[in-house]
Amino acid sequence: MDGLTSRKFKSHLPVCFLVCLSGGLLCLPLRAQEPQPTRETERTTPSELPKPDMPTAKDRDVSWRTLPGNFLQDQKEIWLFPTQLAKGRHWLPTIGVVGATAILIAADPHDTPYFRRTGTFEGFNDVFSGRITGAGIALVPVAFLVGGHFRKDSYAEKTALLAGEAYANGAVMEIALKMTTRRLRPSDIPPGGNFSDTFFDSHKPVLGYNSSFPSGHTTAAFAVATVFAHRYRQHRWVPWVAYGAAAAIGFSRVTLQSHFPSDVFLGAALGYSISKFVVLRPR
Repeated sequence: MDGLTSRKFKSHLPVCFLVCLSGGLLCLPLRAQEPQPTRETERTTPSELPKPDMPTAKDRDVSWRTLPGNFLQDQKEIWLFPTQLAKGRHWLPTIGVVGATAILIAADPHDTPYFRRTGTFEGFNDVFSGRITGAGIALVPVAFLVGGHFRKDSYAEKTALLAGEAYANGAVMEIALKMTTRRLRPSDIPPGGNFSDTFFDSHKPVLGYNSSFPSGHTTAAFAVATVFAHRYRQHRWVPWVAYGAAAAIGFSRVTLQSHFPSDVFLGAALGYSISKFVVLRPR
């Protein structure tokens, strides 16, 4: 295999991996989360048994019809979160995320230049480029939506819809923060430039949605990963693979000089929190 062919093969590895992951999950007993019949339920008539696609007590129901309303309700809860703080709720996790982000921002000028100088991650960057990881994040929900439709598997379809809902919620929050903070990306800073003064300096584009803080790829990756890790948590390897892939995508944003470590951390925290405590919360 020559060098050019090898590079092309490596560049498609994440997509191939996610295709295999999607296919593997779709081949699993996807209804394993539903309660198994006991001797008592086996004696009941078929009309008394719960339908296979009914959500359990811990899962939120979703459909194409309810999706717009769910999204608007999600946005209301996200933007009214400060009112929860005013009532004395959720202070500890909020302080933890804000404090860790502040510490990482202070460390950014010291750790980010290393990733510009080193050539250690060139192969990794070829495999986890922005376009490849962006396509990969969308690929898993789409695969479940299409596969679930053709297999008449409502659980897989609903999982895909929840992942899409989480993705959209994270994107709105991420764009709003980018437009507000307008942080320069590490790649925008010239050689020998100042990595300390990076906020409110990005002017491309005018609205600032292409700025650095937080990482949109990481927000989306953790939003989607959290939905799948929760919905298929009965398979112990799924959370490991889902969060592992999301972490690799987040790390690639640093090695590619597209984001600072603090951008990635906040993106991961946003994606996880939005999925776990808003989208997946039973209504």
